[in-house]
Amino acid sequence: MITTIIVFIIVFGILVIFHEFGHYITAKRSGILVREFSVGMGPKVFYYRKNSTTFTLRLLPLGGYVRMAGEADDGEDELKPGTPVTLQLNDSGVVTSINTSNKHSLFQGIPLTITDTNLDDNLYVKGYENGDESQVKSYPVDHDATIIEKDGTELQIAPRDVQFQSASLPNRMLTNVAGVFNNLLLAILVYTILGFVQGGVASNTNKVNVMPTDSVARTAGVKSGDRIVEVDGHKTTDWQDLTVQIRSKADKQISVKVQRDGQDKVLTMKPKAQTSGGQKTGFIGITQTMDTSFKAKILSGFTTTWTVAKQLFGALWSMVSGHFSLNDLGGPVAIFATTSQAAKMGLSGVLNFLAFLSLNLAIINLIPIPGLDGGKLILNILEAIRRKPVSQTTETVITLIGFAFLMLLMILVTWNDIERYFLH
Repeated sequence: MITTIIVFIIVFGILVIFHEFGHYITAKRSGILVREFSVGMGPKVFYYRKNSTTFTLRLLPLGGYVRMAGEADDGEDELKPGTPVTLQLNDSGVVTSINTSNKHSLFQGIPLTITDTNLDDNLYVKGYENGDESQVKSYPVDHDATIIEKDGTELQIAPRDVQFQSASLPNRMLTNVAGVFNNLLLAILVYTILGFVQGGVASNTNKVNVMPTDSVARTAGVKSGDRIVEVDGHKTTDWQDLTVQIRSKADKQISVKVQRDGQDKVLTMKPKAQTSGGQKTGFIGITQTMDTSFKAKILSGFTTTWTVAKQLFGALWSMVSGHFSLNDLGGPVAIFATTSQAAKMGLSGVLNFLAFLSLNLAIINLIPIPGLDGGKLILNILEAIRRKPVSQTTETVITLIGFAFLMLLMILVTWNDIERYFLH
């Protein structure tokens, strides 16, 4: 259990850091202020500020985010009239920090009750100093001033010129898809490493190796190097075709056409049943053949990513074309359970799992649902067509609707996972 938890946290951490770093670095290069780079969700454990960005580590290792200035989900604390704050000034009397939190008790400055602020354009704060309501004091605010939020997190303020909407449309589009690109890059990199760790690359053909033990195929007469070209009359041209046919025939008698030395043989066997995630699937004790050439290893990142991506897009299409089931989805519980299986397989199992999840994350994020990167990209395309951006209010409403949908889906998937893995 401890090993699984450690591997789970490491895998999730790598996925989040790679994905969010894509948004972060592209935003920075586009002139967009990244106010916060968070690994994890929920209450913060600690934070560190560097180059205008606050890097936070949060308690729940189930995601992360970059908080860009002016985005619909930026969530910048609004200094409403009546809000008590403490101001820190420089030698020129310009505000360099605004404290809205009681957690920074050692913060030395001027107590002020806010009456009016503008931290977008004119950069000022106004209010009653030291509780004296007979006079409204006004202070200019530095362009790079910080604001300490109620939970004690110190962030840089977000003037108009460094907000997300101030960047050009192409730069905003690149920023929105940069996380997807980084996850794709991570999948390619890890699959390449995996090719060398395994000493070769699994070939996506119908040529098979037979397992030395617990092999229905070996008992029926299949030998390593044979090609299984047909299962119950269904032609199998590659490994994916073969596994789809075998997995659907658990505990059923099947005929298999085997090609060996140019000769065809028809063998009969009954795939054994195994249960994974509440689903029963068949297996006959065969594995893919391995290509051990250096060329195959160095290209494995691209070839394996392409093969797995086609499988994922196929599964996605099957879901949207009317065959949707919650069992097709997996949340944190399913990922944790799969992490346990991957950890038992050692380094190669963990690397394969990491690359698969990274590719999953890239593809899922491209789905045009508000709140995901694909949804944001759709808004960018709509802006290009209309030649004007969607209003901030509309974008906020769309984002909230998308977020609510994703949270509802996450709750349903998580409960379904609990039933599949723990209650059956």
